Amino acid sequence: MRIGVPKEIKTNENRVALVPAGAEALTALGHEVFVETGAGIGSGFDDDDYRAVGAQIVPDAATAWGKAELLLKVKEPIASEWQHLRSDLTLFTYFHFAADEALTKAHLASGATCIAYETVELPNRDLPLLIPMSEVAGRMAVQEGAKYLEKLFGGRGVLLGGVPGVAPAKVVILGGGIVGVNAAKMAAGLGAKVVVLDLSLERLRYLSDVMPANVQLIHSNRHNILEQISTADLVIGGVLIPGAKAPKLVRRADLARMRPGAVIVDVAVDQGGCVETIKPTTHENPTYTVDGIIHYGVANMPGAVPRTSTLALTNATLPYTLQLANKGWKRALSENPALLKGLNMSQGQVTYRGVAEAFGMDLVDAASFVG
Repeated sequence: MRIGVPKEIKTNENRVALVPAGAEALTALGHEVFVETGAGIGSGFDDDDYRAVGAQIVPDAATAWGKAELLLKVKEPIASEWQHLRSDLTLFTYFHFAADEALTKAHLASGATCIAYETVELPNRDLPLLIPMSEVAGRMAVQEGAKYLEKLFGGRGVLLGGVPGVAPAKVVILGGGIVGVNAAKMAAGLGAKVVVLDLSLERLRYLSDVMPANVQLIHSNRHNILEQISTADLVIGGVLIPGAKAPKLVRRADLARMRPGAVIVDVAVDQGGCVETIKPTTHENPTYTVDGIIHYGVANMPGAVPRTSTLALTNATLPYTLQLANKGWKRALSENPALLKGLNMSQGQVTYRGVAEAFGMDLVDAASFVG
């Protein structure tokens, strides 16, 4: 199979979808790998690293897209890349369609087959291709939140861990999933007072066994959310509904209850965000202020630490990439139920419920494409 790897062109996105070790695994099996020149530089891999394992370096994105039967990316194709979409192309990347109607319609119109990292789902409901980036983003949320609490950036001027004789900052985390757990570990390790809210009592019981003493666990409901954010220095949004828009847990009016200079980091921004006032930002301009509250809405947070993120991501994606390359997408999906759940659309039809419901579109059973 011919596999294309274009350079990521989203603002300050330095990850790459395939590392040289992955290219070596593919070429050893007889596949052709076409990597756009410079695609791996941001993650510390130069063109010669790919050439040494049998990949072909191509001069531009159009060539990488044009030669590919299977195209690997990290982030969703942005508008300038839509011209490369075509009906005989299979794309394997993060899409987050439910948060972007224009993106969804462009891919539907192309007829391309779109398999989304974020909706590949194991029988135990784990999301194996989202987990590594959620781990990075959860840890980074605390790191970034701590920075923007500094007065220099307009924050409250609070040190996350405090010092002897001075109380630490309070960090409120919405959601006790992968993002929430990693954020809680980081914040607790820095000495902050941490509160995690989650709907699942079973999850809260589990977290009570593994979290340190400075992490408080509270059932998530409207009353408790309002009570906790009113005294928070940093609020981290980590709520996920796979493939669907995130629920709005913090509303515009709620900001008036918060302390001026408090910070919100919404990791769910690429699924629409769980804070009503959040909007996607970039690493170049990561924050803005609404009603005295600093909002951080970078949708590709792991792109700031591309070496770590690329290796973590490709460790998880490569086994699935090999299945797609070796068997073709239809057979690979028919033989792997987890990968089948990654199919969001094909031949101009939506195959994932969260995407269809987000825009009132018809839903076609994904299995009908591979049976």
